[in-house]
Amino acid sequence: MKNYKVGIIGATGMVGQRFITLLADHPWFKLEVLAASARSAGKAYKDAVGSKWAMTVPIPEKVAEMKVMDAEADIDKIAEAVDFVFCAVNMKKDEIKALEEKYAKAECPVISNNSANRHTPDVPMIIPELNDSHTDIIEAQKKRLGTKRGFIAVKSNCSLQSYVPALYPLDKEFGVKDVLVCTYQAISGAGKTFDTWPEMIDNVIPYIGGEEEKSEIEPLKIWGSIEGDKIVPATKPNFTAQCLRVAVSDGHMGAVFVRFDKKPTVEQMKEIWKNFKGYPQIAELPSAPKQFLNYFEEPDLPQSKLQRNLENGMAISIGRLREDTQYDYKFVCLSHNTLRGAAGGGVLLAETLCSKGIIESKFN
Repeated sequence: MKNYKVGIIGATGMVGQRFITLLADHPWFKLEVLAASARSAGKAYKDAVGSKWAMTVPIPEKVAEMKVMDAEADIDKIAEAVDFVFCAVNMKKDEIKALEEKYAKAECPVISNNSANRHTPDVPMIIPELNDSHTDIIEAQKKRLGTKRGFIAVKSNCSLQSYVPALYPLDKEFGVKDVLVCTYQAISGAGKTFDTWPEMIDNVIPYIGGEEEKSEIEPLKIWGSIEGDKIVPATKPNFTAQCLRVAVSDGHMGAVFVRFDKKPTVEQMKEIWKNFKGYPQIAELPSAPKQFLNYFEEPDLPQSKLQRNLENGMAISIGRLREDTQYDYKFVCLSHNTLRGAAGGGVLLAETLCSKGIIESKFN
């Protein structure tokens, strides 16, 4: 059995809380350190998070009394105590970038939920089922940083993980050319609940700052290739996006319109989705869904309430595939944004890195 000591940087925020629920009983990872801002440092976790605890399950008993460390002042102590950290802090991008690099230079690998390093050329941005080969760039990053163990790996934006996994396996055989997507994104993606954001009840807000740019640019890095000491983004598919905030607690949905170089049949698309497996399925990683892509024949599925928790929230749900009058096809996709799209995707990325031997335990 693999055993690793891990920490969470940004443990009091919503994604940090989700990390706690996923790591409390993880078979490989033992939660050793919780860190947050200076105002939380020194407090028991239950006192630091207080009424901000937003999960539907209570704070795990073994975590409630853990003392919170200072994410910035205690970097060296944290780096010594763990094999790697998950980072989900709420800071300015340049501050996050600097903080993550400090951990990496302290020889502590960073699995980041933040967007700050997603476009750093030698930082892999990975959806483990799709582009796990991008882990090969880590050696070049270590060389730049002057480290032996320390590096940064990031997961992609949460909304991408509803529709990019459905498109990626189709590209190899049929060539995905143009994609138009409209996303309908849950309020937990903004770190909110209906209690803390009552304005969202019975409401849709047709704007999420920076989200459309991420939706159009980030897929190209996932599709990209390693050339020398950097990941070079692909030049296609062409993506255009509109992103809306909707009155849903959890679950991001994407309405996708796609044009191919070589148009497949409906049956061919469904067959590819059904049979697709990535590294996590082949390696049987603890957090991996057994069936990654799930197609629903019913005309009113997938639904956020019904399918978001499929396979512990780590599977992708697809439905309503049909021909379009302007594009080749249209369909809808759904993923759980704080599980597959955030903390769960981070844990699966860490499992991938550990399974490949890229992160090794200092303590075994």
